[in-house]
Amino acid sequence: MFDFCDKVLNYAELLGASYADIRIIIRDIESLYTKNGKLENYSINNIEGFGVRVICDNGWGFASSSNLDSSQIEKTVRKAVSIAKASSKVRKEPIILSKDPPFQDRWASTYLIDPFTVPFDNKLQTLLEIDEILRNEPSVKIAEGYMEFRREHKYFASSENARILQTTIVSGAGYSATAVGNEDVQTRSYPMSFGGQYMQMGWELVESLKLKENAQRVASETAALLNAKEPEPKVRDLIIGGEQLSLQIHESCGHPSELDRVLGYEENYAGSSFITVDKYRNLHYGSHKVNIVADSTLPNGLGTFGYDDDGVRAQRFFVVKNGLYQNYLTNRELAYTINEDRSRGCSRADNFSSVPIIRMINLSLLPGDDKFEDIIAATEDGLYVDGIKTWSIDQMRLNFQFTCQIGYLIKNGKMIEMVKNPTYQGITPNFWQSCDMIASEEYWKPWGVINCGKGQPAQVMMMTHGAAPARFKNVMTGIVRH
Repeated sequence: MFDFCDKVLNYAELLGASYADIRIIIRDIESLYTKNGKLENYSINNIEGFGVRVICDNGWGFASSSNLDSSQIEKTVRKAVSIAKASSKVRKEPIILSKDPPFQDRWASTYLIDPFTVPFDNKLQTLLEIDEILRNEPSVKIAEGYMEFRREHKYFASSENARILQTTIVSGAGYSATAVGNEDVQTRSYPMSFGGQYMQMGWELVESLKLKENAQRVASETAALLNAKEPEPKVRDLIIGGEQLSLQIHESCGHPSELDRVLGYEENYAGSSFITVDKYRNLHYGSHKVNIVADSTLPNGLGTFGYDDDGVRAQRFFVVKNGLYQNYLTNRELAYTINEDRSRGCSRADNFSSVPIIRMINLSLLPGDDKFEDIIAATEDGLYVDGIKTWSIDQMRLNFQFTCQIGYLIKNGKMIEMVKNPTYQGITPNFWQSCDMIASEEYWKPWGVINCGKGQPAQVMMMTHGAAPARFKNVMTGIVRH
């Protein structure tokens, strides 16, 4: 494949490109979806192709092909160069790439059991057994199960002499139960919303999730929610479980930290950012308890890799340290705008046919030193929430509202009552500044996100957010109805 890459790069330089790179992706995806005792969908898809980026006459150009045949090289490269020359006519500022060194390397994620060697019948039987347990609860009318497995080979080469091959295996599984009754509909999911838990692991991930062991609990909670009340609207202390907190991190720290969004390149799709450049390293983002780390070396993370799609080596760095904002997520193209010589390695594309843009890597809230039980015991009047349901956040990533799948009222240090549709709202820096307790490492878990959308044309990316339950003081909770 690197011979193919060399032909592409040589032809790009022949046509006048001052910089060129190529990504070849070969990807296999197996997915299963069951619903109410039946296999609703099963597919095995193969995706392959290459994408070419060039700089020519101070303009970027990109083109791709789903055909890995040498006959496609000339047409694809000519298109990329033509686009670069056209874009250079309207570009005002120079293209300045960061001074990151090129690498020649191979990297692979780790796994114990190749999921593609596990028989289909084993996978289906696992989902159907869970389905049966869920629907044994009379009020559960819809039971859904999911599994997906990915294997990818990615080749990257550049005119700066980078030559990198990366191989990854991703596995995921989960299920949900939807109950109907008492003029209401409620859903609980396990082990995470949006299709389950995903990690860069093999079939051993599915075995470790204890899917069947938790099915009865999930079904019972779903049924109980039908008769639960909603929490009354009031300001109270809020304790957020790890799954929901992972989404909070994603929406109110991850996206506003993407430098292209800060500079205004995302405004017409998903908004900009309140962390403007005048606040860079000068923002009191959270309390001194809050430490948020970006880490593309996190073991088994969905945003873990050896090198990003600029060929920059994976790294770990603080985004927020002791409550103070530290670093944006950057790529080679925009690092210079904040006077940095090196990229933070956050350039990613979801496919060979997509242009790499700044994307979140794994982003985690570091654990504190409190036991979860002690956080509950220290709360006189509070609400515990978890399970992702719905959310909204404004175009600057400031004003937000989240509704969770399940909650429990806390009185005098004890959980006393289940509540449904628990909702909370806040302003991002005020909210994180109110964080006064974070559970310790034994409660910390990585949560996989597989559906993060960004860009036009839209790209869907995966990453992991690690979190342990945390408490936030004096938060507005409950739905205020007028």
